[in-house]
Amino acid sequence: MDVVVVDYGAGNTRSVCAALERLGYQSVVTSDPSAITVGDYVVLPGVGSARSAMAHLDRSGATTALRDRFSRGGPMLGICLGMQLAVTSSDEDGGVNGLDLFPGRVQRLVDHRVPRLGWCMVEPLGEAMYFAHSYYVVSESATHFADEITAMVESGSFVGCQFHPEKSGDAGLNFLDRCLTRA
Repeated sequence: MDVVVVDYGAGNTRSVCAALERLGYQSVVTSDPSAITVGDYVVLPGVGSARSAMAHLDRSGATTALRDRFSRGGPMLGICLGMQLAVTSSDEDGGVNGLDLFPGRVQRLVDHRVPRLGWCMVEPLGEAMYFAHSYYVVSESATHFADEITAMVESGSFVGCQFHPEKSGDAGLNFLDRCLTRA
């Protein structure tokens, strides 16, 4: 299986690729729309600024490719910022339009230490995962929570996680593997 890790000019591409390699998957880091269109699986990695990430995706043509892929049911995983980019809009950077793959809004954390760093139990997954974020998704597509904050979303062929599976030890690797094998 070929996994396309989308390059948006920032992100945790190295650690995501290393985790994929440990699981035995081949990966390529690119923002080439044709690779996004034909890849077996696409990962939008985490870490970075919503505004600069969306600007890079728009300039490269990846925005259209990601929307087309989603509408055709092509499997995708969004990690942290990658999940946040998938929804309609974000409050980050003074307001940013997202990919709008499914309805949702990204809001700044207010009831927690910002940034929110560390391990937290994801329910109903029943696993502790590593989180590092200042914003979170509010969406009817939310399926899992950690401290009452959206930890995962699922909509059509898209799965998103606020946590970093590539930094979450064996539990995170198992999560990544489950995502890829269900594709």
